[in-house]
Amino acid sequence: MHRNLRSFLDLLTRENDLVTIEAEVDPYLELAEVHRRVIEQGGPALLFKNPKGGRYPVVTNLFGTARRIEMAFGPKPEALVRQAVHLAESLMPPRPAELWRQRSLALEALRLGTRRVRRAPVTEVVERPARLDELPVLTTWQEDGGPFFTLPLVYTEHPETKKHNLGMYRLQRFDAGSTGIHWQIHKGGGFHYHEAERLGQSLPVTVLLGGPPALILSAIAPLPEDVPELVLASVLAGEKIRVAPNPLENHHRLVAEAEFALVGHVAPGERKPEGPFGDHYGYYSLRHDYPVFKVDALCHRRDAIYPATVVGKPRQEDFFIGDYLQKLLSPLFPLVMPSVRDLWSYGETGFHSLAAAVVRERYRREALVSAFRILGEGQLSLTKFLILTDTPQDLSDFKSLFEHVLERIRWETDLFIFSNVSMDTLDYTSGKINEGSKALMLGLGEAVRDLPRAFDGELPRGVSAAEVFCGGCLVVQGVPFNEDREQAARLAREDVFQGWQLIVLHDDAAVARSAASFLWATWTRFDPASDIYTADTTIHRHHLAYHAPIIIDARMKPTYPDELVVRPDIGQLVDRRWSEYFPSSVSAK
Repeated sequence: MHRNLRSFLDLLTRENDLVTIEAEVDPYLELAEVHRRVIEQGGPALLFKNPKGGRYPVVTNLFGTARRIEMAFGPKPEALVRQAVHLAESLMPPRPAELWRQRSLALEALRLGTRRVRRAPVTEVVERPARLDELPVLTTWQEDGGPFFTLPLVYTEHPETKKHNLGMYRLQRFDAGSTGIHWQIHKGGGFHYHEAERLGQSLPVTVLLGGPPALILSAIAPLPEDVPELVLASVLAGEKIRVAPNPLENHHRLVAEAEFALVGHVAPGERKPEGPFGDHYGYYSLRHDYPVFKVDALCHRRDAIYPATVVGKPRQEDFFIGDYLQKLLSPLFPLVMPSVRDLWSYGETGFHSLAAAVVRERYRREALVSAFRILGEGQLSLTKFLILTDTPQDLSDFKSLFEHVLERIRWETDLFIFSNVSMDTLDYTSGKINEGSKALMLGLGEAVRDLPRAFDGELPRGVSAAEVFCGGCLVVQGVPFNEDREQAARLAREDVFQGWQLIVLHDDAAVARSAASFLWATWTRFDPASDIYTADTTIHRHHLAYHAPIIIDARMKPTYPDELVVRPDIGQLVDRRWSEYFPSSVSAK
């Protein structure tokens, strides 16, 4: 579709879906707030021509609507994936007639991977030493530890097998020549560094900025370990990715059409504090030690454009990217996990906090086989809460799905809580980093109850409001956690809630009024092992049998990071300058 960023921006311009902002805008907080307001309106991509103190223009919000993602990639990648899945399912055993009918797929396969070229726009300028302080790197939230690269494409190779990984790991700029590199526990680049460190070696690292839009999505895609991201990138791009020699000896090849390439290495044993950072869960991820990326050279086009994004409380740009990738890759799930018919992770919760699946239940408890398979698969292993049913559902319609499950769940046998497991690095609900608990909830077979859909009882002491989220699920507003840490446990025993299957204790019951608010405010604010309470719990054959109502305490806890809130003076600044960014002749939408 698009060989480079320029091609995509040209299309957006023709479609009136790119606005150029001529006014000077500060990369420190101001630019991010303009971006957030535009994406909230479903507005266009933004090209900031004059970032304060920077030599290069900044483009953001490239994929902030489903329409722009369609313009970036079109229908072909999804059709190719479906065709490949059909081929895999129909060629067991291989039949010549079927192979001939699918010959177009073989022709497409010839376009996958990389192609070596001589001319590389990304090497038009090679700066040694690197001057990262001349790049318009954004600081997006006021408590951030510094400016961060937010769309970096980090390329590494395994020190022994040379298999590559292309991932997106945020980089905090420390100075003109170094950054942090946020390799989380489940990231391919982090595994490569682990091996290099074990061998006592530095790991060569190349960070690309810009290039074919396909690179950005393939770097984010939750591919199995050792599946090459550059192959997926060529599927999305519709052609081989052009690569060229690196002007520095003993370094990786470069993607020829990138805007920038940061070429350097990560030494073994070196760590430096990185963070905080306002992250996609809608809170700050805290300060921790991470490896240090030392940049030996900065390569770039003469007229390079700096790409960036802004993350925060969903829905941001990463929400739309994540949803597209799920739709693109969903036909592959039954191939990888044959008993899983459909699977969806909820971007409103930061994706890892909540997932649901439709699975086969051909014999009693087969669903548990599917559950363990999902929780053992790549990045899905970091799912905090998994909901399963055996009846086809529109999993993206969470309210309907949740009612379906609550009508069927037998709490005594169908709720499982697993303590002391690894967790997403960004999830702090357990009070520990990389550690926490998971929950599994089954809603199988025929309905076993009718659900209440209205609440007219007398509110217990300490509860100031109650609102129905869906049939069987009630949201109640309690006192702050620090004022009454035992409130959730008491509410589970209140007679007025009998008949309700799930009660969610919140600081504000109004989150029940929309699925997006309910999902975000609930699943990012509780740890299953710490914050689920029941009317009664018994032990049967070493299994904890729970009895409704089930209470989830989703109040903010004192150990949680702060929620992301725009600094008041930045909000006022953007209010005052709005007409400068978008003169009357230009709409922000």
